Amino acid sequence: MAGFRSIDDMPALAGKRVLVRVDLNVPMADGVVGDATRLRAAVPTIAALADAGAKVLVLSHFGRPKGRDGKNSLRPVAAALAGALGRPVALIDDCVGDVAAAGVAAMADGDVAVLENTRFHAGEEANDPAFVAALAALGDYYVNDAFSAAHRAHASTEGLARALPAFAGRTMEAELKALTAALGAPKRPVAAVVGGAKVSSKIDVLLNLVGKVDHLMIGGGMANTFLAARGLDVGKSLCEHDLKATALDIMARAEASGCTIHLPYDVVVAREFKAHADHRIANIHDIAADDMILDIGPAAVEALGDALKICATCVWNGPMGAFEIAPFDAATVALARTAAALTQAGTLLTVAGGGDTVAALAHAGVTQDFSFISTAGGAFLEWMEGKELPGVAALSA
Repeated sequence: MAGFRSIDDMPALAGKRVLVRVDLNVPMADGVVGDATRLRAAVPTIAALADAGAKVLVLSHFGRPKGRDGKNSLRPVAAALAGALGRPVALIDDCVGDVAAAGVAAMADGDVAVLENTRFHAGEEANDPAFVAALAALGDYYVNDAFSAAHRAHASTEGLARALPAFAGRTMEAELKALTAALGAPKRPVAAVVGGAKVSSKIDVLLNLVGKVDHLMIGGGMANTFLAARGLDVGKSLCEHDLKATALDIMARAEASGCTIHLPYDVVVAREFKAHADHRIANIHDIAADDMILDIGPAAVEALGDALKICATCVWNGPMGAFEIAPFDAATVALARTAAALTQAGTLLTVAGGGDTVAALAHAGVTQDFSFISTAGGAFLEWMEGKELPGVAALSA
């Protein structure tokens, strides 16, 4: 991930047109933005460019429209962005062509405008060269500040980075630096905490991590598949029995590469999946036929916490149990708070993201105490799988 230029490397911007790819694909209900996290994340880059005198042209997709569709217009999002920025934000009714060109020509230095949904044009997702050229004609420079869309080779995420002088925005820069510190060139020992429901959704993640980390800590429903692969009875627990051979292969690869896999040796079981259900702590060799494993146990959490204390870096993806309902959130909360305390003590760098991770860590009350928490979702997961992200690769080209 080395070699990219940031907005600090840009030349004088007064009077220049800067196309900025951000992620404005926010939850919306009745024309009101439900979560403005992504809007706030875009503010530092947009504000810095506008303050430098650039004409800032914001690019984003919104939803999955099939052609122009008013329900997927960025107009209400542009209004919400103006509130986050604390300055006016215009909406230009197209992102290419005469309408876009006229809108850009009417802007003054330091103005900010959102160009209409890039996905109103089929050329966006096709990364069509003609569409890329039409976008590029509107700008002098390109800034990508949307790591969450960097796993897509679309016109506004990959094509433009090759058509114009390209730079990473503040959010993109922070993300790339954090990910490099976590797995690219980490301080060792490195731990990876991986949870979630199914092994099938994270096979590539696990296969990549066993060759990169020193400790792989597996929790959530996917741990049941590994326990079953070792010949243990997991009762009525969520378990992908057809992937037991895959689990054994992952464990063999881990052993060959010197990676220690940590599985729970005590768990929390119940006979029904509901909040405050009758439950007990059980040794993994003592699971009844009608038991469901819904969390890892306190002894397992303590052991994982002890392992984290000897590590310098931790990558976290996924909860340890059914964290949405008490008391099966206990392990996720306890381990997250241990990781957070070590981070605050300065002994552990913690980078987390993907799936339910952000919600789980927010539930534990530690989102301000980790070193970095990514909200990128799919892009973060593909990075954990070791895949090249087209939007990032283009910035480094």
